[in-house]
Amino acid sequence: MAAGYLEILRARHATRLLVGTLVGRLPNAIAAIAIVLFIRSEGGTYSLAGALAAVYGVANAVGQPVLGRLVDLYGQPRVQLPAAVLSALAMTAFAFTGTDPLVLSYVAVAAAGLFTPPLEGGLRALWSSVLHREEQVHTAYAMDAVAQEVMFTVGPLLLTLCASVWSPQAALLVLNVLGVLGALSVVVSQPSRTWRSAPREAHWLGALRSPGLLALLAAFLFVGAALGSIAVTSVSYADDHGGDAVYGWMMAGLGLGALIGGSVYGARQWTGEPARRLRVLVALLAACQVPLMLRPGPVPMVLLTVLAGLFLAPAIACAFVLVDRHAPRGTVTEAFSWLVTTFTVGSSVGTGLAGPVVERGGALWGFAVPAVTGGVSLLVLLATGRVLAAPGRGAVVAASSENDPNRAAEPRFSAGDRA
Repeated sequence: MAAGYLEILRARHATRLLVGTLVGRLPNAIAAIAIVLFIRSEGGTYSLAGALAAVYGVANAVGQPVLGRLVDLYGQPRVQLPAAVLSALAMTAFAFTGTDPLVLSYVAVAAAGLFTPPLEGGLRALWSSVLHREEQVHTAYAMDAVAQEVMFTVGPLLLTLCASVWSPQAALLVLNVLGVLGALSVVVSQPSRTWRSAPREAHWLGALRSPGLLALLAAFLFVGAALGSIAVTSVSYADDHGGDAVYGWMMAGLGLGALIGGSVYGARQWTGEPARRLRVLVALLAACQVPLMLRPGPVPMVLLTVLAGLFLAPAIACAFVLVDRHAPRGTVTEAFSWLVTTFTVGSSVGTGLAGPVVERGGALWGFAVPAVTGGVSLLVLLATGRVLAAPGRGAVVAASSENDPNRAAEPRFSAGDRA
């Protein structure tokens, strides 16, 4: 397993791009928690903290595909770094002004979310300029999905450590400075500086004109909803079985499951149709979330959350392959950014849906939500199977691709002509 990942990391620029992207995305990973901690330290209410975090999330969901399209049009350095600086400046303004005046707080967090650079989509567009074999790119996608789980675990830990050693305000500032440095490390690298999107057809829908991409986004809206509903329902379960410590272990278990599943998935080369494989992975993901309804004691429940997250990272990694296939020429960064946005919106929908369900039916029916939404995601994939299996418009690499030193066309490897 390690050999496959080491081969990727030994490739020139690969480690720098991966680490730089993860560090650059730290502010986004900790934003919601950072806002809550900061508002609490300022004497604000949880309602205000939640509202500000929601504004950040909505602005982020809007900004990712917009900035992704700008990256495809103008290149990474001209968009990613200015966006990272603007986002950090907005969060700095929020850290120094606090909630007085309140309007400025909302404007600052909205700007911070809106200008969050699409580093995640940008990295996936760069993999094919660093790794010249399709199977290596697929492994990199899996490693990328695994690294996300690490980031979303380490990020909150760094935030709480900084907040306890200094203050929530200092933590907010430090992590946003790190975010800018991470983005800087990426955009000054040779792959980022020389990357150019393929010529694109002018169309106001951009990446969304691809039927295959739309089908994938519809499916992952419900995958995101399943994850968001688990996060909310787990709070209800933990309240009856030990409190915050149990909730923390459950969330860690979910991340650990994704980490294990993604590591194993990326360690082997997969053959066959990725659309069919995605259906199997989503079916397994939904099936593994059903046992959460059993609600056993804390220790077995944590083990069930590990099981529930086991196929999450593999499903996301497989989705990356399909996004790469179906993204129209010249829209690869935008397409990946749409997947990020859709997953985020789905998670928010799941959070909002699970709350009333838990209030009326308790944790039992709350844990039924991810099983149902996972099943709906599978139905969407089944209903759109032909669309997803069909080659996308950008699914053939031109024989003159600058990425391919042998000038060999690689069917179904759409990002390959974007160096």
